[in-house]
Amino acid sequence: MNEKFFDLKKEKQDRFINAALKTFAENGYKKASTDEIVGEAGISKGLLFHYFGSKQGLYEFVYNYSTKYITMEYTRSIPQGQVDFFDLQTAMIAAQREAMRTYPYMNIFLTQAFREKDSEIVEAVAVSMDQYSAFLGQTYGKADVSRFQPGIDPSGVLKMCLYIADGILLEQFRDQKTDADKYYEDNISYLHLLRKQFYLDC
Repeated sequence: MNEKFFDLKKEKQDRFINAALKTFAENGYKKASTDEIVGEAGISKGLLFHYFGSKQGLYEFVYNYSTKYITMEYTRSIPQGQVDFFDLQTAMIAAQREAMRTYPYMNIFLTQAFREKDSEIVEAVAVSMDQYSAFLGQTYGKADVSRFQPGIDPSGVLKMCLYIADGILLEQFRDQKTDADKYYEDNISYLHLLRKQFYLDC
């Protein structure tokens, strides 16, 4: 990538990144149109290739940028050491909300990237994806699960939390109503329900 991209005004950088995130999330790598990206971003197609070389170069950039950005948000939001299971989920949703304020399509892009089928781009981001997956695994591993009722599998409850968050994201994206605060509020309401259902003292 041409490092001069970061010499652009921040507003123009973010507009470019958001256009790429939205288009890749909506269409996947193979069907994503560079014409659509530059149209959404309000820049020339020549600039896209000047800064990133190719569509693949752009995808690699936004993937790497997104994982680093959201990882920083998680690190800021999540306390050190062990954290109550549902408090940890709440902190992660709060971090995602903050990312959405600047990059409304970052979370949905990262979710869709895990489902990407194009072997060329999967291979290109494999190292970054493995690093991001390892970070998430370590983060989820901080959860204190001692308050769960006997017989409840915390890993199954975690899957439910992830499915719920993905569903809310997808619904907003399909309705073209991406809203960081509503995303947070909807998730929290479900987390409260799950806490009452599965904890001993609720």
